Amino acid sequence: MTNENRQALMQGFRDGTPIGLGYFVVAFSLGIIAKTIGLTPLQGFVLSLLNNASAGEFAAFSVISADSPYFEMVLITLIANARYVLMSAVLSQKFSPDTPLYHRIFVGFDVTDEIFGISVARNGRWLNPFYNYGAMLAALPGWSIGTALGIIMGNILPEAVVSALSVALYGMFLVVIIPKAKQDKIIGGAVIISFLASYLAQTFFPEISAGNRTIILTVLIAGAAAIIYPVKEKTT
Repeated sequence: MTNENRQALMQGFRDGTPIGLGYFVVAFSLGIIAKTIGLTPLQGFVLSLLNNASAGEFAAFSVISADSPYFEMVLITLIANARYVLMSAVLSQKFSPDTPLYHRIFVGFDVTDEIFGISVARNGRWLNPFYNYGAMLAALPGWSIGTALGIIMGNILPEAVVSALSVALYGMFLVVIIPKAKQDKIIGGAVIISFLASYLAQTFFPEISAGNRTIILTVLIAGAAAIIYPVKEKTT
């Protein structure tokens, strides 16, 4: 491993540690749900390790509890996690053109809202995939271990405590987006519009899943911002 890759790995692990801690506490609620449908701590650990997405995993637990066929589980997981396709497409543009395919695949394995946020916020022309690996090394164990411990704890923790811990994820995500919003008024305006549009979409179109709403709003808001305020290429 080169010194540059080692530094990127350590920086990613540093930036991903708060994410991993947030995942750890939030995953308790998923673990409690997993216990109610009969999953063991090992099963919950492996499931969270392979599916680092709260909405997608909760959807999978719901399908399991309903004893639905595997096809429905695959379909609902794809729908709930569909927004990560867009995030992966954006991240692929941050990599150098000569980045090997296997790096793109491994990074795409764990594209979450928070890891995506810290990745696109990185300065520099190109994104080093080892930065993502470092963030994943902190985030994945936090999510998986949190789920397993949640199953072990079961219903010991009061519901009010679990609800309070779940707020940590939203606070952590605000820490990711607020600095960029303060630096760039266009990004700040897009963030405010996205909040309002998300609330209106949930209010008036509740039949549309959260994942699909996120995809639609992302395309519309990001597309409008790109057309109205295009990024000017720097000439050398």
